[in-house]
Amino acid sequence: MKKTNIILAALALLSLSSCNALLDVDNPSAIYGSNYWSNTDEVKSYLNGVYTQFRSCWNEMEYLEARGDEFTDGVEDAGTDMWAQNISTTKAYNWNSIYTPIQHVNMLIKHIHDVNFANESDKNQILAEAYTMRASLYFKLVRVWGKVPLEVEPTEGSSKERIGRSEIPDVLAQIYQDLETAIGLFPTDDWAKGKYRANKRGAYALMADAKLWEAKVLNTGNETYREVIRYADLAAEGTSLEENFANIYGTRTGKEVIWAIFYGYPETSGDSYTHFMTLRDVFVEKAVNKDQIPYAKSGARSRYAPSDKLRSIFNRYPGDVRLANSYIDAMDEKGNCLGTSQVKMRGTKTETNVIFDNDNVLYRHAEMILFKAEAYAAMGEVPNAIAELNKVRKRAGIGEYTGSTEAKKVELEILEERGREFFLENKRWPDLLRFHYEGLIDVYQEVPKLKERAELGIIVPLYLSIPISEITLNKELEQTEGYELDLEE
Repeated sequence: MKKTNIILAALALLSLSSCNALLDVDNPSAIYGSNYWSNTDEVKSYLNGVYTQFRSCWNEMEYLEARGDEFTDGVEDAGTDMWAQNISTTKAYNWNSIYTPIQHVNMLIKHIHDVNFANESDKNQILAEAYTMRASLYFKLVRVWGKVPLEVEPTEGSSKERIGRSEIPDVLAQIYQDLETAIGLFPTDDWAKGKYRANKRGAYALMADAKLWEAKVLNTGNETYREVIRYADLAAEGTSLEENFANIYGTRTGKEVIWAIFYGYPETSGDSYTHFMTLRDVFVEKAVNKDQIPYAKSGARSRYAPSDKLRSIFNRYPGDVRLANSYIDAMDEKGNCLGTSQVKMRGTKTETNVIFDNDNVLYRHAEMILFKAEAYAAMGEVPNAIAELNKVRKRAGIGEYTGSTEAKKVELEILEERGREFFLENKRWPDLLRFHYEGLIDVYQEVPKLKERAELGIIVPLYLSIPISEITLNKELEQTEGYELDLEE
């Protein structure tokens, strides 16, 4: 226990030292000492520390959810600059929260070879998990900032050369290389270490996701779509749809989950990101359906509520079981809406409050089905696309698809289906970008805040800016295209 605490403290110190600039640490090797990497227990403890950082990186919805079309302002907050598309070089979001765990992974990948393992499969398992996490983090970066620095060596001293931003194809190539390495290293195909750890099925799922991004954003064609289908099938093995949609988040690591991040009490010290769509008790006192609403006395913050666009997507098919398992309106006796709380990932109710302790599911079986549907539709193989789409629709209770069989319209139907299926699961903004770059939608018309700003003559770039402070510290960095002349607030 003492050794684990020392390791976690070292991780915390390294995190603090990297907050000022991109992997800008004076001498992290001094934190660990030349004799630090001496036995397998230390490596395993370090890996646990990396998972803590990895979990923190994913416990937010600003980067991959808030910029989309799902939210309007809640009853006690007005969203964020990200949601409002109020992004500029002076209102820039920093990527250090993502590069911090990347630095830890890089340290582990390098120094694990300093340790002798009695069982080589144990070493391979740790390396495979590390490579999969790094691929996941870079996939988040490339979808949010586009071109990003490719740091694959740890920063262990001030003499390390600073690097600029790599092109998107190069970042994707690194992601694929990491995943292929991981897939080759995982000792088993199943979840021998549990679904809360990076695993081979999760690596396949991430590969399918990245390939779909490449196919649509870079327009690499049918060969890439075929790879999406192949990897989605590999990822789905050993899992299946939950018959009851509520069980996905009502139980932990059920049969639908491929890869999840554990977020249980009392291990976690903070709340799951979904508390930003939870009503506090003061707002539901006059609600006639108070007993049905997941509200909290503290910890909740109604920053967001469902947008009219999201409501229309759900209301398109009456009887969709996902609606009652996604959000609920607090209604007074006169039929007025007092506010809205999420139902998906509603947390655990105690005698005095709510603990927001739902797992963050990175990939599940339903997404592999819809990955395949989207790929088939993009290739014009409409019957196959509809067959996959219907698997998810059947579970939702909305019947088989009977609309247009024109490929592009089927694709748009799949986009809407993803909106219903993955609400609050950090999927919406990347979904919209894929379809925008493919040319099926205009994201500047689909996202209300982007549309508002466009009507004022302000075209907000789809990739985020980087803070001026980062460029000041690293002259190799160039600002994201479109921010050269700063946007007026």
